[in-house]
Amino acid sequence: MKIEDIHALFLQSNTVSTDTRKIDKNAMFFALKGDNFNGNIYAEQSLEKGASYAIIDEAAYKTSAKTILVNDVLETLQELATYHRSYLNITIIGLTGSNGKTTTKELVNAVLSQKYKTTATVGNLNNHIGVPLTLLSMSKDTEIGIVEMGANHLKEIEFLSHIAKPDYGYITNFGKAHLEGFGSIEGVIKGKCELYDYLISNNKSVFVNGNDNIQVDKTNNAKRCVFGNSTENDVNINFIEAHPFVKCKFNNLEVQSQLIGDYNFNNIAAAIAIGSYFKVENKSIKTAIEHYTPTNNRSQIIKKDTNNIILDAYNANPTSMRAALLNFNKQFGNKIAILGDMFELGNEAKQEHQTIVNLAMSLNIDQSIFIGENFYQSESNSEKILQFKSFEGFKNAFNVSEIKNTTLLIKGSRGMALERILELI
Repeated sequence: MKIEDIHALFLQSNTVSTDTRKIDKNAMFFALKGDNFNGNIYAEQSLEKGASYAIIDEAAYKTSAKTILVNDVLETLQELATYHRSYLNITIIGLTGSNGKTTTKELVNAVLSQKYKTTATVGNLNNHIGVPLTLLSMSKDTEIGIVEMGANHLKEIEFLSHIAKPDYGYITNFGKAHLEGFGSIEGVIKGKCELYDYLISNNKSVFVNGNDNIQVDKTNNAKRCVFGNSTENDVNINFIEAHPFVKCKFNNLEVQSQLIGDYNFNNIAAAIAIGSYFKVENKSIKTAIEHYTPTNNRSQIIKKDTNNIILDAYNANPTSMRAALLNFNKQFGNKIAILGDMFELGNEAKQEHQTIVNLAMSLNIDQSIFIGENFYQSESNSEKILQFKSFEGFKNAFNVSEIKNTTLLIKGSRGMALERILELI
């Protein structure tokens, strides 16, 4: 069956699904495969649960006219998403970067939705499956689509760009993330800039943080909108303070956000710049940013009894960990940092974890607690440093419930699941 025929059937369906455990009625089911599962097995079950059609790639599971056999289910999902994107012919903004992708995406969505009907990536569905699902969630009602793109190796952003075909793009930053896959910071820069490469080669436009010399240099030949704290930029945005929440100013308007840390200024500034470019009213931009509250373990401020908790346990890499610690150092009162291992650092893991321990020892933080095998192996000569090999070891040896009148920073890679500490306080 041709992709245009599958698309016609998709338009008659309500949505797409890849999981029969939570399938919606009249959804088109895609029987994806993985190392430990085969979605073809569940094709018949999806139809029994109300799916409109099941897309399969193993002939043995074709049981009716509603099971559509293709060569490769994943490739069909991706091809369908690109076809649907062209069918809708709407404006697409692509976002990538080492840190702050999801926060920036949420802020941009909040700002643009003040004027337009927007559809944005849900959560962090930003890979070779998530990007197609995001595109297929868009409809004729969508005026602007915002697509987050994640990557942990070269050529991935290039591949996702050819699926989503963005008209605009923004790279949040270049940091020490996924070094295991990219090989080095130079590899990270090259990989993220694949978004720029796609946009420039297709005569599309980019948004550029004028305070980031790498972004500026990489986009000299691009159609671009530059923002930052210089009047020479297309959009002038000034940082005021972050005590602890970021406050900034643009067009004589002060914006008081609910995001902590000066590192979030760039995320806010990008949303302001993109909103300004798309002619969202200044007051509407201010309203959108001031009402945005972080969720899902990303820079959340939580009050528990006498303690204030900065919960940033969604993910971590050397760049974001350093920024979080430096920001935490500016806080007043008694401070305890509880930090978990950073994943996907490859051969750089030992050195990068040691660098963070060294930084913690040099700061005005009352106590820094490190959890995980890499941090446990790091060297320390400070009484302010405690190290535990595992979360269970930390839980059994350290009584978190005794902490009072303290500000806590909790940060680590997703696999560390440090939000579990909240249950102990």
